[in-house]
Amino acid sequence: MRQGYENFYVYSAVASRTGDQFSLLLPFVNTELMHVYLDEFSKSLDLEKAGLIMDQAGWHKSKYIVVPNNIEIWLLPPYSPELNPVESLWKHLKQNILHNRLYDSLKQLEKAVVDYFDSIDKQLLTKLCACSYICCYIVETVLHANQHTLYRS
Repeated sequence: MRQGYENFYVYSAVASRTGDQFSLLLPFVNTELMHVYLDEFSKSLDLEKAGLIMDQAGWHKSKYIVVPNNIEIWLLPPYSPELNPVESLWKHLKQNILHNRLYDSLKQLEKAVVDYFDSIDKQLLTKLCACSYICCYIVETVLHANQHTLYRS
């Protein structure tokens, strides 16, 4: 008997105001598959533009990553998963699909994850991924990039 394991990774983005989401199950996490995800996400947006908030995983900030024109990436500060609104989605997924469950095959687990994303309610997604500081963070990031200062009164 050969020991080992099989796995897959969920790449996902959620529009926290509308509950719209775009997810792909991919076999690895790396820059090449991040390209695949970003290209497919870009196509799903049609002509719409999107800001994508991500942590600083190596494949998120690789110098070789090519970001489509209709996506802007904002990186969170290092070592701050609590600031990433999608982390609540991962917690919910684990609690409702993974905890205390045994799947006979990787395909069964993949199907359970796909079914989860196909059936999750948009209102629940907005609740899970809502984050009050995001607007301030985005505004400050964009203003800083354009060498502007944000004043609050």
